[in-house]
Amino acid sequence: MAKAPCQHMPPLDEVKVAKAHECAECVKTGGHWVHLRTCQTCGETHCCDSSPNKHATKHFHESGHPVVSSAEPGESWLWCFEENVFYPY
Repeated sequence: MAKAPCQHMPPLDEVKVAKAHECAECVKTGGHWVHLRTCQTCGETHCCDSSPNKHATKHFHESGHPVVSSAEPGESWLWCFEENVFYPY
């Protein structure tokens, strides 16, 4: 298994997956999402920057949790907000 390209990324065999295919914040507010991202620190799933509310990025700014994974079926990648690093695996 290749080593992840930044210090914030988890070992690839420990990548957290979405518990539910929904944005928890959009569900609370009646919003909608385009794609979903799962925080690799706390495991919460939020909507992407193509979504109206951009909850994954807001979660990073509020919590400091730097890495998300795609929660979309068939996608296997990580993104580090802190270092602006994309890592397909």
